[in-house]
Amino acid sequence: MNSSKHTELANHAWSVADLLRGDYKQSDYGKVILPFTVLRRLECVLEPTREKVAETAAQYEGQEIDPDHWLRKASGHSFYNRSGLTLKKIAGDPKSAAKNLQKYVGAFSDNAREVLDKYEFTQQIKRLDDADLLYQVIGKFTDLDLHPEVVSNHNMGYIFEELIRRFAEQSNETAGEHFTPREVIKLMVNLLIAPDGDALTVPGAVRTVMDPACGTGGMLSAAEDHIKALNPDATVEVYGQELNPESWAICRSDLMIKGQDPEHIAFGNSFSDPAHRRERFDYLLANPPFGVEWKKVKDEVEYEHKHMGEAGRFAAGLPRINDGSLLFLQHMISMMKPVDVKGGGGSRIAIVFNGSPLFTGAAGSGESEIRRWILENDWLEAIVALPDQLFYNTGISTYFWILTNRKAPDHKGKVVLLDARDQFQKMRKSLGDKRKELGKQHIADVTRLYAEAIQAAADPNHELHAKVKVFDNEAFGYQRITVERPLKLRFEVTEETLAALATAKPVHRLPQPERFVEAFRPLLGSSWTTKSDAFLTLKDAVVAAGLLWPGGAPFAKSMREAVGVRDPEGEVQKIKGEPEPDTELRDYENVPLGEDVEEYLKREVHPHVPDAWIDHTKTKIGYEIPFTRHFYVYEPPRPLAEIDAELKALEAEIQELLGEVTE
Repeated sequence: MNSSKHTELANHAWSVADLLRGDYKQSDYGKVILPFTVLRRLECVLEPTREKVAETAAQYEGQEIDPDHWLRKASGHSFYNRSGLTLKKIAGDPKSAAKNLQKYVGAFSDNAREVLDKYEFTQQIKRLDDADLLYQVIGKFTDLDLHPEVVSNHNMGYIFEELIRRFAEQSNETAGEHFTPREVIKLMVNLLIAPDGDALTVPGAVRTVMDPACGTGGMLSAAEDHIKALNPDATVEVYGQELNPESWAICRSDLMIKGQDPEHIAFGNSFSDPAHRRERFDYLLANPPFGVEWKKVKDEVEYEHKHMGEAGRFAAGLPRINDGSLLFLQHMISMMKPVDVKGGGGSRIAIVFNGSPLFTGAAGSGESEIRRWILENDWLEAIVALPDQLFYNTGISTYFWILTNRKAPDHKGKVVLLDARDQFQKMRKSLGDKRKELGKQHIADVTRLYAEAIQAAADPNHELHAKVKVFDNEAFGYQRITVERPLKLRFEVTEETLAALATAKPVHRLPQPERFVEAFRPLLGSSWTTKSDAFLTLKDAVVAAGLLWPGGAPFAKSMREAVGVRDPEGEVQKIKGEPEPDTELRDYENVPLGEDVEEYLKREVHPHVPDAWIDHTKTKIGYEIPFTRHFYVYEPPRPLAEIDAELKALEAEIQELLGEVTE
């Protein structure tokens, strides 16, 4: 079947929109058209075995045995319908259309009925019936020939994906939540699967693909198509999980329509209720929502992090509560196949992120620890920067992260950074925030450059040498050192000193706090260079007033805070013979992993502050991937003369326009 036939059938289904106009918003057309398309396809698929299923259902009627297994066997599919009704019969009785359609849908097997329920099909039937449109819509779909001998499962998938695309365009204010642009998926799948091209052409190849945030299933379909293009005889099993009921229904419908097992698409939250956590997959890919908080599943995720350790998914760390992107990646890593002793097995992962997971979080934070875990295990193969304005619901920059636990020998211990931000063409018409798209040539060029990234980075004469860089894993690591400087004080008694003492808690606890503070008033204006001299004089003043000098560390600390004043030339304060650090002068430095921090201190810090030192007990290891910094190219500002000339030209143009207005 050629593409024009796909379009013709999709147009027929979408022509129902003409009936819905006025009673439905454009963004709601898909809520009618998609479930009716599914219903019509299921009916056409089941038609040859309809009588056999009806006979089997009658045979087991009234018995206590669950006939589900036998009904599936009779239908020849994983679903069935026990009713003798058809859409054509229902359309022929307009007055009873709603009642009969409800009865017809209720006669489907649980797995098919569950899909229609998630479309809220019952509500749509009532709404269409109230608008006196139901029998007309049913009539439109009875004319749509979707029998398997006319439209194969593969071609039905194309038709359904075309309808999904139109639905996404009509409701583009939320399209990005469940629809990733087709050309973005194409590139992502290329980078995920292309390195395995030779292995996939082996006769009898079987591959499993998983998307834990599968939306409408576009990525799963593209991965299946790519593998089938390399080897038409390959067996591809797709799995997924989706939280949004409507998106889940669309994805599951797509699988039912294509003849795949719909049970592989689970409904629910991948974090709190992972449906496939015991499974392991060859390929995993996802476009999880950007910057979405995980507060609703906080208890479950934190419990797994704290109590399950390495046996759980989140042992490496937890990101901040307002962005669960890195939770998805950890979830996917947990489902990678292990590599066997001969180097076989293993998995590949591709995921779409915004810029945040590259660098958010300081050393020791959850995000940094997750990056550290990934890099120290040598799983990160590459990061590809994409053009901005590629997605329907955001114009921000996005990145592919490609991971694998079976890197090629020349990739081991290395990470490729590939800059594809200039690989785009402007769209003739914007769709939401999407103003750019990847053309076929862009996809081909990026795919080719990815394949030869190591060579391109090493060859200065390569035409795209500047677009790819290769780093050792350790290059993204750093030591977060704490640089301390000594606390230096001089000591004096001022009105501020007396006010500070009057509010200090240790002084408040004294028998006569007011008299105690007043004992220092004769010393107003006095100053000392050392703490011992200051405290000796202060103690004498207290004794002279007939009071006792209190003991204890809290009192001594309060006295020093009241009379001590920071002074670069002051006395160095000490604790147990060692200089006391000044918290106000404390600084932090990021030192590349592997570099001697003491050498760094001598070279970078001591020329400016010779008395600084490193508190090694506070040193933390961090990892970040400053992608844009590595590809930054300095552009000098324009010469002042050029800017001045441009301003004068603009002034002259404005004067000329004003002159025309006043004439």
